[in-house]
Amino acid sequence: METIRNDSPTNDTAHDDSTGQRSRLERAVDDRILGGVAAGLSRYLDIDIAVVRVGFVALGLLGGIAIPLYLAGWLLIPEEGSDSTIADELLDHAHRS
Repeated sequence: METIRNDSPTNDTAHDDSTGQRSRLERAVDDRILGGVAAGLSRYLDIDIAVVRVGFVALGLLGGIAIPLYLAGWLLIPEEGSDSTIADELLDHAHRS
């Protein structure tokens, strides 16, 4: 069985060169279709983005669990280059109101 691996430069961002440890999980700015959750997960896990997207589709067809998982990721995973999540921003806005 052949393993498919994405060797694109964007996939190399998942690991820190100096320590070999994973960087933090972030929603991708590029390679995104909706919120960048699948692209961010693929980089973090160092797997092909198609595998993650097919996984979300499969989970969506098998009971719909993919929708709440994707929404949770969109709310709780910060976007690339940002320290705050959408949930943080919504809570900050609610506290200011």
